Amino acid sequence: MAQDRHQQRQQRLKEQVDARIAAASEKRGILLVFTGNGKGKTTAAFGTACRAVGHGRQVGVIQFIKGEWPNGERNLLEPQGVEFQVMATGFTWETQSRQTDTDACLAVWQHATRMLADPALDLVILDELTYMLSFDYLPLADVIAALKSRPDHQSVIITGRGCHRDLLELADTVTEMRPVKHAFDAGIQAQEGIDW
Repeated sequence: MAQDRHQQRQQRLKEQVDARIAAASEKRGILLVFTGNGKGKTTAAFGTACRAVGHGRQVGVIQFIKGEWPNGERNLLEPQGVEFQVMATGFTWETQSRQTDTDACLAVWQHATRMLADPALDLVILDELTYMLSFDYLPLADVIAALKSRPDHQSVIITGRGCHRDLLELADTVTEMRPVKHAFDAGIQAQEGIDW
């Protein structure tokens, strides 16, 4: 009898899921935002990049606020044909130069606009873009215009804390990472292969 109730519940659930799948008829690229104060935003973006590459899709990556240090995701994906363009100035507290950071941001943004206009790319990752907007290194209107004019099939992932409300509104999917506990807070060093 318990098995019958379980089967009936599962059948109702299956019918609901099947109905939602059937109702989702639009096919286009989507804008995803991974934001929040928790760890895992870039990791989630690169998990999606791995999935896309595994399905034969073309991916481009723009990394803002990253330095010259070794990058495991790049080591894995670049040999698979994924183009990486990295701002390469490191964290803003390292450079301590607004002009240097702004210039570096605008230079890598040129690559981003090229990728966002490229119909050969199925997925573009704009890693840590949110900081470029909150620090006023990049005009929000330019970012929104590039996102709105991208090829219809192209998906984009934006990562970073404090995502601007206009990007949240524009996005199709928003995930907020929430910190519960972090090893660094307990004095444990960041680790190659886990944290970068």
